[in-house]
Amino acid sequence: MAPQLARTSFRERVERLERESLSQLATPSYPAHRDEPEPDSEHRTPFARDRDRIVHSKAFRRLKHKTQVFIAPEGDHYRTRLTHTLEACGIARNTARALGLNEDLTEAIALGHDLGHPPFGHIGEAVLDECVRERWGSGFRHNEHSLRVVERIERLNLTREVRDGILHHTGPAPPATLEGRIVRVVDRIAYINHDIDDALRAGVLRFEDLPSAEIELLGSTGSERIETLVVDLLRRSEESGDISQGEQVGGAMLRLREFMFERVYLAPDAQRETPRVERMLRELFEHYCEEPPPPVVTGASDRERVVDWLAGMTDRFAIRAFTALSVPEGF
Repeated sequence: MAPQLARTSFRERVERLERESLSQLATPSYPAHRDEPEPDSEHRTPFARDRDRIVHSKAFRRLKHKTQVFIAPEGDHYRTRLTHTLEACGIARNTARALGLNEDLTEAIALGHDLGHPPFGHIGEAVLDECVRERWGSGFRHNEHSLRVVERIERLNLTREVRDGILHHTGPAPPATLEGRIVRVVDRIAYINHDIDDALRAGVLRFEDLPSAEIELLGSTGSERIETLVVDLLRRSEESGDISQGEQVGGAMLRLREFMFERVYLAPDAQRETPRVERMLRELFEHYCEEPPPPVVTGASDRERVVDWLAGMTDRFAIRAFTALSVPEGF
């Protein structure tokens, strides 16, 4: 008889492999916890199915035209929101594998964590938050909007664990799963280090400007710093049974983050386009408040209609929309 490729069902094999190879603290792939129950896939775990739904979503495709840090950079090698997502995903999945946790779950959370980010990076989120808070009293947070994207706008019917990880990848409350907590830490590991790389390439920073004690501890290159941070994360997490960083290495990372916010993310000299971006987004916001765009979600409130529309824009779509409103057309 010819050998058979599989003698048991896909789910049975996955469950057996997870019992044998994953940590007891890992999140099992089965059963799937979805708001709308559906039959299991014959060839993908529930979390792998979530991953694929995220990658095939329109919101994911738009990330390639959303700013990470530098607005309309001249050069092909600067990060976008999409490349940040992919870099964070790779680090997070590798970390999950090393700790014996669920790689599919980790990957799905990492790929979906920034789906709700507005255009123009940190500046775009800050401006939209201010506008929404001034008009309606409650602000804007990209993690909350990322959850709205997968639940209401794209209606992906993701599992509870993936949605929890997306919502809590930032903010005061940690994710419920260890896999989600990996993404929460790795998101910072990724963006701090690749944003340093972009800032150096742009001439916004010189290597000599970087905090010397932190660079000496973590490493002089992005790959060295990521390796130091990941090794520390693995060691401390194995010791504690939770996802955690050592005080020395984790503290150095947080100080580098503070440095980047001060010198790059929110610094006027580093963000020379900030005044124009702020004026553009504010004028678009006021226009759509007066003339609400078509609802992206049936039954959406005026606030939701405006926020859904603006947060979903890519940088270039926002520029086109602003140009159409501001520049006279010929007869």
